[in-house]
Amino acid sequence: MRDHYDFSDSKPNPYASKLKKQVTIRLDEDTVAYFKQMSERQGIPYQSLINLYLRDCAASHRDLKMHWQ
Repeated sequence: MRDHYDFSDSKPNPYASKLKKQVTIRLDEDTVAYFKQMSERQGIPYQSLINLYLRDCAASHRDLKMHWQ
């Protein structure tokens, strides 16, 4: 390794805004099964499908409609 590295010409990471954050979330088994089945049909990992769905909800400012019975 070098004693000194020159970062004077470095640029900010253009993908920094797209970095993902690891979180722990509890989901019902049937919800996970639903996304796993969909992931097999689509060929996309189920965590990515869940992320895409939540991103779509956030982008469209979708509000949860809760009906208590």
